[in-house]
Amino acid sequence: MIGLISATAAGAAARDRLAAAWPDRTRVYEGPVGDAVRTAFAQCEQLVCFLATGAVVRLVAPLLSGKTEDPGVVCVDEGGRFAVSLLGGHAGGGNELAREVGDLLGAEPVVTTATDAVDLAGLDTLGLPVEGDVAGVSRALLDGEAVALRAEVAWPLPPLPVTDQGSYTIRVTDRLVAAAAGEVVLRPPTLVVGVGASKGAPVEEVLGLVEGALREAGLSVASVAELATVDAKAEEPGIVEAARRLGVPLVTYSAGELAGVDVPNPSDAPLAAVGTPSVAEAAALVGGGELLVPKRKSAASPAMATCAVVRRPGRGRLAVVGLGPGARDLLTPRAKAELRRASVLVGLDQYVDQIRDLLRPGTRILESGLGAEEERARTAVEEARKGQAVALIGSGDAGVYAMASPALAEASDDIDVVGVPGVTAALAAGAILGAPLGHDHVSISLSDLHTPWEVIERRVRAAAEADIVVTFYNPRSRGRDWQLPKALSILAEHRTPRTPVGVVRNASRPDESSRLTTLGSLDPATVDMMTVVTVGNTATRDIAGRMVTPRGYRWQAGQEGAE
Repeated sequence: MIGLISATAAGAAARDRLAAAWPDRTRVYEGPVGDAVRTAFAQCEQLVCFLATGAVVRLVAPLLSGKTEDPGVVCVDEGGRFAVSLLGGHAGGGNELAREVGDLLGAEPVVTTATDAVDLAGLDTLGLPVEGDVAGVSRALLDGEAVALRAEVAWPLPPLPVTDQGSYTIRVTDRLVAAAAGEVVLRPPTLVVGVGASKGAPVEEVLGLVEGALREAGLSVASVAELATVDAKAEEPGIVEAARRLGVPLVTYSAGELAGVDVPNPSDAPLAAVGTPSVAEAAALVGGGELLVPKRKSAASPAMATCAVVRRPGRGRLAVVGLGPGARDLLTPRAKAELRRASVLVGLDQYVDQIRDLLRPGTRILESGLGAEEERARTAVEEARKGQAVALIGSGDAGVYAMASPALAEASDDIDVVGVPGVTAALAAGAILGAPLGHDHVSISLSDLHTPWEVIERRVRAAAEADIVVTFYNPRSRGRDWQLPKALSILAEHRTPRTPVGVVRNASRPDESSRLTTLGSLDPATVDMMTVVTVGNTATRDIAGRMVTPRGYRWQAGQEGAE
């Protein structure tokens, strides 16, 4: 919950805007400001104070406990110009809250945390339990000292400027180890604990068995991702409470699902009780992984609980990102977020140059030239299979004549794939021309490098006969100068020479150019590979210099009658 505190009418107005925008996230604290701050500080995970920073410093100073316990506190000035992350920037989420508040109120977020100031991912903001010399290793990263990464288990981390060797170390492990001097230990949630229990098994027995099994196997309880069991035990109090105390979800599977899992230690007892020869091992193994702790029973007599532990390493992540037509303001916020999240970027060199300044320090860039699309797709998938967070970039929308198709043809279900849409060339050109895509439309690439011309021609004829607006991608290059004239001649068999045609080159870029002509007047020699050609249908009109295809046909009938 976010506590909202204000002292003046102007502050209350901004406060109420936040409360209206986030009704389920916020709570307004009225009354004397000092009392309101103290109450909110005790009750809320975060605070937004519409007060001077000095006043908030004096009010919260007596309440501070430590950087890992204190809430995130953001101050917004009376004029609503700045949202200052004052306290709990990382652990309390104050930095991100300042950005959110800034976006909503139109204020400038002010973040002074050292790692954020130089755009480094904070080691305590990765969403993983962290131990050791966080301050020392973070300072080494900031100072450009050599920091080694020791990843004992695969996990898709964000970019970090690390090396193979160094005086400082970031260790990624689920092992029960203590951080050495100059070391930070990150504990990814790689462990799944399968549990079984007799009816009425006490939580102390279940929890003691789990913690003991992990400890004896040299595994950290901080890396437990979930407890897993059979559906019949979904409400068993001892299991439910054990999961709650561990702070992990309880995941359940049907007896049929568990019965289909091959396990080393099946038993007749659970088969008779719940319909599967294994609960603990099968529940842990149902999602795959390495069995680290085979089924074991609790020490009580009679034993009322069993458990097994499986390591399930983090899945690599491949984000296929569309960069849009080129203008920075047409790059979507989601695309920017994925570029900053990826530790490995794969792309065409000229596209990498467009967004290089957005990448975080430590991003590994794998770039190549024209004609290496399949190689880039394979590289991106291979890197994701190593457990990396990968972004594969393409212009426009990555799924339209771009990298999504070859990448997904290479990818299997052993990695996570995220598609990030972008503004396509057809849409960018359409916005410049007017509204040529107002009714049914189709995009056709005239490049016969991957598609036989016979197939392309058949598609052009189908669009011509169906009276569909056509946008031509890859219309003409130095080595392919006859395809566009041929395609236009096919359309001319079904459309008049007065049919509007829009020609846009380098849409949204500094050297953008566009013109509106007709099917009978277009000179194909003026078109190149940086151009998009949009040919209207029989309803498309030139209205005040804009290319418009009507949504319905009553308008069209009226125009035809006027002619």
